[in-house]
Amino acid sequence: MSFVSPLFLWYFMPAVLLAVLVCPRSWRNGIVAAGSLIFYATGAGAFTLLLLACMVVNFAAGPRLQPDEWDMRPDQQRRWLLIGVIAFDLSILVVWKYAGFATEQIAWFTQQLGGDFPIVQLALPIGISFFTFHHISYVVDIYRGERQALRNPVSFATYIAMFPQLAAGPIVRYREIADQLPQQRLHRLDDVAAGFPRFALGLCKKAIIADSLAPMVDACFATPSDEMTFAVAWLGAIAYTLQLYFDFSGYSDMAIGLGRMLGFRLPENFARPYSSVTITEFWRRWHMSLSRWFRDYVYIPLGGNRGGIGKTYRNLCIVFVLTGLWHGANWTFLMWGVYHGALLIIERAFGWEQTPERPGKRAGRRVLTLVLVIFGWVLFRSPDLGQALTMIGHMLLPDFGGLTDVVESALTNQRLVLLLAALAVFALPAHPVTGPMLESSRTNSATVLRVGVMTVGLFYAAVLVATGTFSPFLYYQF
Repeated sequence: MSFVSPLFLWYFMPAVLLAVLVCPRSWRNGIVAAGSLIFYATGAGAFTLLLLACMVVNFAAGPRLQPDEWDMRPDQQRRWLLIGVIAFDLSILVVWKYAGFATEQIAWFTQQLGGDFPIVQLALPIGISFFTFHHISYVVDIYRGERQALRNPVSFATYIAMFPQLAAGPIVRYREIADQLPQQRLHRLDDVAAGFPRFALGLCKKAIIADSLAPMVDACFATPSDEMTFAVAWLGAIAYTLQLYFDFSGYSDMAIGLGRMLGFRLPENFARPYSSVTITEFWRRWHMSLSRWFRDYVYIPLGGNRGGIGKTYRNLCIVFVLTGLWHGANWTFLMWGVYHGALLIIERAFGWEQTPERPGKRAGRRVLTLVLVIFGWVLFRSPDLGQALTMIGHMLLPDFGGLTDVVESALTNQRLVLLLAALAVFALPAHPVTGPMLESSRTNSATVLRVGVMTVGLFYAAVLVATGTFSPFLYYQF
């Protein structure tokens, strides 16, 4: 049940919001938890049992991980319990997400030696990468004494399974939402009024822009190697750069808006990442909840930048190898992570991670950073390294070839206009429409214009959804 499906927009979301509005305030968490499990079960089916099993293990461990529960016992016992719970969470993720990839590599190696090895093929549970990280955040924050364990299973289920962020984030660290779980909503209509424009913004990003660019991206990346040209490669890379941003940031906007309508304030996930002037800044603006998670639970525990240059570079390599693998079990994701880790190390080594002061130099660095990000997205999107290297090779070596017939048919006038309009948005010093502007309580002519544009966009997006011209969010696969 996608956020852009008629089932969700016309039935599920209105039913949950109505129940939250009309039922007693203390029922909020129960309604959200029950609705979230129904939401997950419609897409994941029997995998809901896997989610519930993980929830039971982490909820049971929570109280025993609190420092005050172990005043008379060695701290080593808490540490081993934490290690055991994290090992359980990661084992679930590793088996279901990486067993197929690992057995494929073993089978290939065995075949070179003349042998045979069976390949394991497991369906990937929806949102497993996200709810695994939520569980780890929960037990670690309790172990560190930053927050108390939840004693109410309904509140715990609300945090882990909350449907706005369950399938594709943002990744909500336990410390960010723990204080919100027991609160009873006092201004429920105000929350709906504040959250709905943000939800509408995300719906427009996804249905109008991202989904419109998708056929063109698919056509470019499906072009055979012997037909690939400079024009096709760059068109596909730029179009995917825009499609991925509007798709994923659109989902985040919808999730944040939905969370606000339910009375929760979820963390921001994007801050104009394509305006970054360094790769270091890009990772402070792109998928911010993932970057913060790896910083708090991997990079800093490894020592961060406190152990000298060598250990800092080592820690960056580990974090970005894990970042690449977190996105998927494929060599392309691994190399994408290595690529960004290498760029960050180069920036640190030459002192380029600081923002230049001169406007002209900032503009040049911004263009360079965006080009480097675009090359990275080719690795990210390609089904294998061979195709990725083919596209990158054509991007680096201009030729006189034009667009193929298939790509030309996919590049309609409407999609060309959307592509150019999306590029123009990133050329501006600030987005003409942003969530904070839409949520602003001050009314002026610019606000009225933005709301008017959003109203028209929302109506058009609803028409597209009703006609079935929508696709799953790209990050559902992770």
